[in-house]
Amino acid sequence: MSKIINTISSTRAEVWQARLGSALRTTLACTIVGCTSLYGPEPLRHYLEFPAFSYVTTILIVSDATLGDTLRGCCHVLFATVQVMIVSLLSLHVIGPTNFSNHTAAMMVAAGSFLVALPGSLELVAKRIAFGQLVIVHVSAAINSAAEAGVTVYPIHAASSTALGVVASILAMLVPYPRLAYYEVRKLYRLYTDNISERLNWNIDTITASDSSTAVGFFNQSMTLSTIGAKLFRRIEVNMKGMHWERPRNPHCIDPKERLQDLEVPIRGMDIALSSCTSFPIDVIDEELRGALIHCKGRFSQKLDQQGKCFAPFDATTNLETKKEILNRSISKAYKDLPTSFFLYCLQLLLDNSPVTKKIDHMVEKTKKIGDSKRIFRKIAEVVMNFMPSTHNLVFAFKCSLSLGLAVFFGLTYNKENGYWSGLTIAISFDTRRQPTFSVANARGQGTAMGSIYGVLCCSIFHKYADLRLLPLIPWLVFYTFLRHSKMYGQSGAISAVIGASLILGRKHYGPPTQFAITRITEATIGLVCFIIVEILVSPSRATTLAKTALSESLGTLEDCINKDMPMPSISSQALREGQNKMKSLVCQLEAFIAEADLEPNFWFLPFHGACYRKMLESLSRTADLLLFVAYSVEQLTQLSQKGNGGSEVDLRNGMNETIENFKNKVGPTLKCLEEITKMKSLKKLEKELKKRNLPCDIESGEYPNAETFLIGDEDVEIILGTFFKHLEGVTSRTHTNRDEEMLFHYSCLGFCISNLVREIIKIENQVRELIMWENPSNQANMKEIYCKISTLCSLS
Repeated sequence: MSKIINTISSTRAEVWQARLGSALRTTLACTIVGCTSLYGPEPLRHYLEFPAFSYVTTILIVSDATLGDTLRGCCHVLFATVQVMIVSLLSLHVIGPTNFSNHTAAMMVAAGSFLVALPGSLELVAKRIAFGQLVIVHVSAAINSAAEAGVTVYPIHAASSTALGVVASILAMLVPYPRLAYYEVRKLYRLYTDNISERLNWNIDTITASDSSTAVGFFNQSMTLSTIGAKLFRRIEVNMKGMHWERPRNPHCIDPKERLQDLEVPIRGMDIALSSCTSFPIDVIDEELRGALIHCKGRFSQKLDQQGKCFAPFDATTNLETKKEILNRSISKAYKDLPTSFFLYCLQLLLDNSPVTKKIDHMVEKTKKIGDSKRIFRKIAEVVMNFMPSTHNLVFAFKCSLSLGLAVFFGLTYNKENGYWSGLTIAISFDTRRQPTFSVANARGQGTAMGSIYGVLCCSIFHKYADLRLLPLIPWLVFYTFLRHSKMYGQSGAISAVIGASLILGRKHYGPPTQFAITRITEATIGLVCFIIVEILVSPSRATTLAKTALSESLGTLEDCINKDMPMPSISSQALREGQNKMKSLVCQLEAFIAEADLEPNFWFLPFHGACYRKMLESLSRTADLLLFVAYSVEQLTQLSQKGNGGSEVDLRNGMNETIENFKNKVGPTLKCLEEITKMKSLKKLEKELKKRNLPCDIESGEYPNAETFLIGDEDVEIILGTFFKHLEGVTSRTHTNRDEEMLFHYSCLGFCISNLVREIIKIENQVRELIMWENPSNQANMKEIYCKISTLCSLS
């Protein structure tokens, strides 16, 4: 217990240290902006007419960034500024600065926003900066339309204010020493390898435990570390983007993300194996095997500790003796206990440094040369496609254009002197992904009010000492850094809070702070209302509906993986790997929709059944992991069977063929039925479809024929395992060589994965039934009849 407490404490300390460092750098950047705009030389301040946007630029670039992230952000901001300069100069030259009305400014902002949002290659931060610049330039032209001003005045002022934010960001990232992404990734990599080592230790302690209560305690501790490991892995992914901007990528250096995947997948496999164990202690784990496992625990920890110090590949040559030791014991004693055998199989993958996530098919060498030429054309096609607008980009561009146009128009109509803020409020809040609209708007509104009130209070306290107004920004910026990681406010609410305070404390000539705060809150509300209305009109689908659609697509992809892509011994498993990757992305999408649906208000709709969806998400995530092991084990079995053509190889191929075929016949129809059920919008439409097709029904039983074909249960698992064990015992009796033992090892993995896939599908089936009962409470008594009707409809489709 002390180890896990130390691990959690060290991880939390690293997180707090990183957030505090980010807060101090953000504070330094904003201080540079404030001092320059308030106390800089007069010729320089003449060009910094929009210091508020300098704060916005700084906060968007510096927050939680490394030097590589900052350099990447500055390059994208430069590209966005060039875009806006071209668009703005054209519009101002054609229309003329003195001819801008409220309608004209809104139309130009809408048109410019559409052009900026359309390219898919431009990053989100750059688009947000560009949106803000467009609002500033065209609203300034509308406000000062009566004054004589050159065509280039407002674009230059906007670009200068942006440049101040960029320079302040770079300086803050360099002082007192650069915060390099390389060292951040290296530090997180070390933490993650320590996390993997601890999880392996707890898993081995679990499988060697002497009683069930002790095993459950060890397993729960491993699951706690698994949650921490997932967060560390996400942080590594984020920092990897910045690392490539700091130094050119060394082709001989191992990819940390790729290597960590090879560590993570076997550990997740161990978790699945342990969760499948029915009782502890496990009979096949005798004292000799227990000692070998404990020895493995220490050996792997030492090697992983060496690897965690640098991005070096794991050396598996010293583990050959340990491999044979575990392999011999597991084959002779544990092959009938599939969970234990699979646990040892995953342990072996860790010790061997086996790349489970990579395709190792025997055809890979032949296709590599052919793939080199295709890869070049694919890269060229990807570059071209990045600049071609997709349907998603068109929708996003239209949404941004309409929202900003309306916000600018109504903001100028309400208060022309402060018409910037309605557009700026939503310009920095757009996201290319879906987001919980009402929750984001609520967080942004609350953040604006909270920051403005803080700024007004500080102004009233420091009204006699105007030069000290920047001091209260320091604690507020530290608070902002931690606030942006909260579930209640998130990034949107936190940015609004810090900008609300910065605008009041870091700027002069806004008049009375109270009056400006009220005006800005009103303008922000106008912008948020426009944002919500356009979001509802353009994307009317609720997150609950999208979650159900993603669930249906995941089930359909799982069915394709099993019925179409699951390989036979003579077929490559590449199709299964591609299907597994697609399913993994759909599962991630489903997870995002579930999180959004939890935050979405119900209004007059049925509440979202989050608990049911999360259980299905867990089962789908497990099936995706199991499919990866299926692909790997079949690849290995195919390679080994081709090295010989004896009786054991033939029996094993026949056994694989029959086991996979039985599995497909059992679960394929069920998955098709579940996919159709989750596509169903209402039971009334089902009844109409049944009447239209005039389906036959057994009058005595009141049920439709062949419905039982679509229902699976624990007895189906036993039938599949019975066939599997019959072949396994036949091959085991003729096992003589190490290659035969290794084939049995992979075959045992295949049997475990197939049996657990059936069990996970049974869990999904039960949760789908519960979901239908939740959505149709008046039909609970007729649940079996509903299921039979859908099953029969699927059989005829």
